[in-house]
Amino acid sequence: MELASILLQAAETSLNAVGATIGAGLAVIGAGIGIGKIGSSAMEAIGRQPDAAGDVRMSMIISAALIEGAALFAIVVCFLAL
Repeated sequence: MELASILLQAAETSLNAVGATIGAGLAVIGAGIGIGKIGSSAMEAIGRQPDAAGDVRMSMIISAALIEGAALFAIVVCFLAL
């Protein structure tokens, strides 16, 4: 009976580690896709209206920082789950 409970605890621990690792990876992938889309849209907007380049750049940097912060928070939560 003890062996079964030890094996169940080991399986649960490894599944937690796998889940946290996958969650951290998905957070990084999501942030990369989001920042890539922001950069792409900003370059298109600057190409269409070069006069508004400063405003577009500032909005792009703020949005990228917010996405980066959310991704970092998600990674920390995943690592705390370990």
